[in-house]
Amino acid sequence: MAIKSFSNIYTRDALKKLFPDARTDRFFDALLGDPTEGAYDISLEFKGHTRNQLHFEFHLRQRPGKCLACHLTAGLPQVFAGHSIIDINGLVKEIEQLLDGQAGCAGWELGATKTVRRDLHVITLVIYLHD
Repeated sequence: MAIKSFSNIYTRDALKKLFPDARTDRFFDALLGDPTEGAYDISLEFKGHTRNQLHFEFHLRQRPGKCLACHLTAGLPQVFAGHSIIDINGLVKEIEQLLDGQAGCAGWELGATKTVRRDLHVITLVIYLHD
């Protein structure tokens, strides 16, 4: 891979533009009919890369007064994968656009929901790059 530093591409500001805070409220509005019913906020974090993979995580942070564990299911990655507000396919296209032609995305995969702490769970997003 000829790209020197993916971390210079996928900065905190760039990730906020890719996955703005308002998307969480839109997700819960569509899913539950009320954005205030959501138990967590969702953010996108860049975790690094290997030769042909970009590693991201969706961080699910518990909202004040809510129970994160009470609102998670084993099927959450499948919900994320198919939900039009989360829009993984569109997100991957935007991630690829930031590569500015230096690499192309060949596919993606979501991992299982993992508990980091009681108030933080993550879902991994691996994006596969063309050689």
